[in-house]
Amino acid sequence: MRYYALFVLLLCSSISLSQDCNYTLSGSVKDLHDGSLLPGATLILAGTEQAVLSDLDGKYTFTGLCKGTYAIQVSHPYCLSKGFTVRVDGNTTNNFLLEHHLEELNEVVLEGEAYRNQTKTLFENKISNAQLEDFSSGTLGDALNSISGVSSLNTGNTVVKPMVNGLHSSRIIIVNNGVRMEDQEWGAEHGPNIDVNSASNLTLIKGAGALRYGGDAVGGVIVAEAAKVARKDTLFGKTIMSASSNGRGSSVTSQVTKSYKSGWYGTLQGTVKRFGDFEAPDYVLSNTGIFERNASLRFGLNELEYGVEGYYSFFKNDIGILRASHLGGAQDQVRAINSDRPLIIRDFTYDIGNPRQEVTHHLARLKVFRRFEGVGKISLQYDFQRNNRQEYDIRRGEDADNASLDLELDTHTLMLDLDRDLFDAGTLKVGAMARYQNNFADPNTGVRRLIPDYDKYDLGVYAITDYRFGEHLVVEAGLRFDYNYMDVFKFYRTSFWEARNYDELFPEIVVEEVGNQILTNPKLDFYNTSATAGATYSFNEQYNLFFNYSLASRAPNPSELFSEGLHHSASRIELGDLRFGPEVSHKLSLTFQRENTVFGFSVNPYINTITDFMVIEPKEIQQTVRGNFQVWEYRQTNAQLLGVDVDASLAFAEHFRFNHQFSMVKGYDRTRNEALINMPPVNIQNGVVYQNPNVRNLKLSLQSDYMFGQNEFPDNNFEVFVPETETMETVDVSTPPEAYHLLNFSSSIDLYMDQRSKLTLGFTVTNLLDTSYRNYLNRLRYYADDLGRNFLLNLKYNY
Repeated sequence: MRYYALFVLLLCSSISLSQDCNYTLSGSVKDLHDGSLLPGATLILAGTEQAVLSDLDGKYTFTGLCKGTYAIQVSHPYCLSKGFTVRVDGNTTNNFLLEHHLEELNEVVLEGEAYRNQTKTLFENKISNAQLEDFSSGTLGDALNSISGVSSLNTGNTVVKPMVNGLHSSRIIIVNNGVRMEDQEWGAEHGPNIDVNSASNLTLIKGAGALRYGGDAVGGVIVAEAAKVARKDTLFGKTIMSASSNGRGSSVTSQVTKSYKSGWYGTLQGTVKRFGDFEAPDYVLSNTGIFERNASLRFGLNELEYGVEGYYSFFKNDIGILRASHLGGAQDQVRAINSDRPLIIRDFTYDIGNPRQEVTHHLARLKVFRRFEGVGKISLQYDFQRNNRQEYDIRRGEDADNASLDLELDTHTLMLDLDRDLFDAGTLKVGAMARYQNNFADPNTGVRRLIPDYDKYDLGVYAITDYRFGEHLVVEAGLRFDYNYMDVFKFYRTSFWEARNYDELFPEIVVEEVGNQILTNPKLDFYNTSATAGATYSFNEQYNLFFNYSLASRAPNPSELFSEGLHHSASRIELGDLRFGPEVSHKLSLTFQRENTVFGFSVNPYINTITDFMVIEPKEIQQTVRGNFQVWEYRQTNAQLLGVDVDASLAFAEHFRFNHQFSMVKGYDRTRNEALINMPPVNIQNGVVYQNPNVRNLKLSLQSDYMFGQNEFPDNNFEVFVPETETMETVDVSTPPEAYHLLNFSSSIDLYMDQRSKLTLGFTVTNLLDTSYRNYLNRLRYYADDLGRNFLLNLKYNY
């Protein structure tokens, strides 16, 4: 028996000695959030002396391994080290995911999902946190105006709507911390309800490439995101105080973040802005003050394999509308448009009277995610928004303090997304969305409701995939389908109903006739398909070529379909058309980029062909019991937009840099063979920046902004009868203002800095020469000049 046992032990020893230990373990080290490769990661095989570094492509290889289970520790600069267990049974491939983050002075930023590219084949413009802080007292539109190809459609200086490559409003999707904003963006004077101070960075996609947010981004997608919070025990924050001479106002914003190594974190942020009447170079712009109050709360648990985040924001803004823009009879309208000065100029005040807007927006979001091996990252999000818009006109008697327009829009959205890697060189994103929306137009205003009551249901599904061929080429393709259904109750004036021939086209939607009105119940559905396809080719580390084709399909919004009445804060009568169908955009864009610290540039030509483009234009002046108002009417046509955006930067001497931006877009109505209304003129910006880190990070900048006159525009002039003179007068609403040139100066210096805090003082002067000018894209250009010189003092404290 003893010899038998000895024989068994010798046999086992022989088997052990003959075990094959020539196996390899290889793979890549990647960023957990966007799958980007991480070179320079250290991988240590526990229980052995083997340790390797990932190469420039993020790849690693262990050799000479036996069959068995191994413990591996993976670490990387700016990453939390993590242990893994891997089973080796033959040559094995295994990829490791790390949470990659970057620690900056007094601020912890996770470089990953918040800062990754939203698309792989569209050139994206980004505005960093430091750049956003320069616009602390301004708006989202003001910040975006610093990007080439972005202008704004303004109502005075307080309502700023971003315009991307000539398109705005419902054609631009705005995403606030993962939530698509639903805030009645159809109105030309409806500004985005976002506090620019609540975002840590902005990403602009000039096209419909970001299909995960919607297929109707004919103009582009704007993504505002908060900074990711690292898994560590820390407390940090910032406070920014600003004071402005023009408007004699100030703003204060503060934010504090607490995080724990366990992964729990919370951020509290708030902003208050108060300005009185703003001023043109020669007079006060009466009733243009604002009073804005905002707050947001974010909290969550950030584990590597799972997480949860809650977010709530409150936005409230009281906005004065230039008093001189709301006038009575036709004679006053003609006089106002032909005059060099507003017809109403009063002394400066902080009071906000009628006409004015009161806007309140609530946003709440809850998101959870979980990573499943072999499946990917699954995210589920629910968000709720409530937007209340009240517009106050100049009314007499007991209705003087009552709103003329009172809309409440509730939106519920549920989204399910899956992100997963495909092999080592590609990713797949798929998702589904369901949304319910209810609009209530309060009938107690005593005024015909411009937008009716409606229920709206949206369903959408999408899939996006990208694949890398070798080191130089990445291709991307995506497809999205959306279904929209609207259930509407709308009163039409009988005369309008018959004049539009609706009585013959839509007799089935009539519910009943009440006096001189007809109650209808339109039930509309739209089927929209959107897609994107493109490629990015990297010649080397400096030169990149982006090509993208985007198909976007947008259903008409409620304003385009149902408007029939006076839009009070816009001071015009607006008429929609029930016969409208979706507009479809085909956009081709090409970007050639050189990334270089000494001389870098990007050139982005594009062409956007839009079928059944919905445009609103002035038609006439109509007399009402409230006075005479311009009538603007929607129509559909075939349009084409062609343009180019150029950015360049040259470091021409130590501490000196020259920046250049050029933007041009031409819009044409191909059906009528004429120019489109409200296309931005050619714009050139040049600036010289001096920055010396050795002198308390002193920064001085002088910027030149030249806006050409718009030389292509439609003739929408019309004649009105003026009873006072018993003559016909031409109302010139078409001729653009002249070209103008502005100089702006900005500076900043770090007054104090240590390992825990930093105090920065900024001083800016806009319209340095106090130039009188009118912007073609300012809706109030008919009545007054734009802003005069403004001195802005900014104090920022990071802690």
